[in-house]
Amino acid sequence: MIPFGAEVGVGDDRPFSACRRRVRREWRAGTGPPCSRGSAGWHLCYAHRVTTGLTHYRWPGEDSGRWLGFRFRPGDIVISTRRKTGTTWMQVICALLIFQTPELPDPLWRLSPWLDSQVMPHEFVYAQLAEQRHRRFIKTHTPLDGIPLDPRVTYIVTARHPLDTFVSLRRHNEIIGPPPDDIGRPPDPPGGRPPDGFGRPPDGFGPPPDRHGPPPPSPLSGQPPPPKPPGPPKPPEPRASREMLHDALLSWIADDDDPCQHPDSLPGVMRHLSDAWARRGEPNVLLVRYDDLLADLQGQMRWLAGRLAIAVPEQAWPVLTQAATFGRMRDRADTLIPVPPGISADAAAFFPRGSSGAGREVLSDEEMAGYYARATQLAPPDMLEWLHSASSLTG
Repeated sequence: MIPFGAEVGVGDDRPFSACRRRVRREWRAGTGPPCSRGSAGWHLCYAHRVTTGLTHYRWPGEDSGRWLGFRFRPGDIVISTRRKTGTTWMQVICALLIFQTPELPDPLWRLSPWLDSQVMPHEFVYAQLAEQRHRRFIKTHTPLDGIPLDPRVTYIVTARHPLDTFVSLRRHNEIIGPPPDDIGRPPDPPGGRPPDGFGRPPDGFGPPPDRHGPPPPSPLSGQPPPPKPPGPPKPPEPRASREMLHDALLSWIADDDDPCQHPDSLPGVMRHLSDAWARRGEPNVLLVRYDDLLADLQGQMRWLAGRLAIAVPEQAWPVLTQAATFGRMRDRADTLIPVPPGISADAAAFFPRGSSGAGREVLSDEEMAGYYARATQLAPPDMLEWLHSASSLTG
């Protein structure tokens, strides 16, 4: 396994403070739109060859600015996915490879926090990650061009057929509803509110130990988490009939939404994947297809273990592979999926199908041709061929 070294990230406080002031000036002056390239000042915030010519993504409940100033460790894993493209599945696979047992030491959402979610203050999430003594694997829905890129960190991007992604997301919203517009937003202070995520990281970071192991008892675990922001969640969407799903899918294909403000739109999904595709030659950027996981789960897990430099005893593979199947994840969904307060659905409802083809089932051949024509306007042809082709793998 990769030994840990010192954390990397923020340099001395002077350049970080200068960077923070510059970002806030741009935000208050209205010169930093929700999706914009970071100013040159952002480059002052990191050391050790960390790339930060970042795009700032912001939408209800999420803010990529929370990555600015986060301290990486060598060996960190960042799981960058669009919603419903295999996020939890990849988190489970990484957890199984790291701990090498189906009996995880903590619920998955604690082992693999969602850094850009605004449900918790970023200082709390930073502190939670700083206390972890196992190899860290961090969830994000931000594309790679919105995340600081460190050569000592591995970035995993999952890809799923966009039509299946939409159908799965629609079913997800039928269970819990879309995120409320004001989640994570405290009352604006006088003079306006600076973007979330641009504050100074908490003090007290130190180098982690030089070997992996289960996380020690956390001082945070004995305290209740900070209260969630006030405001009722949006109600779940009504259960869609086949006709409703068909019409919604066609509308989604045709929409031309800004991918930075509507990342779950078709342009948003294609932007996320196209950016990762352009980086696929980097040794620390891994692309994983959902259909390949379905076709050959153990083979894909072995490939990931090799790329992550994790040694797994041969006799452990059958148990670990079985633990990563949809059936087993559904059986222990309450330790994998945090069901939001006020939602009566069983956590197992978040693993409804675990197969491909749901989008194709509701479209005609002519409508599928229209989708493919639309996709060619949004992504490079070689990436689309890889994304849309049937898996050639067999378990």
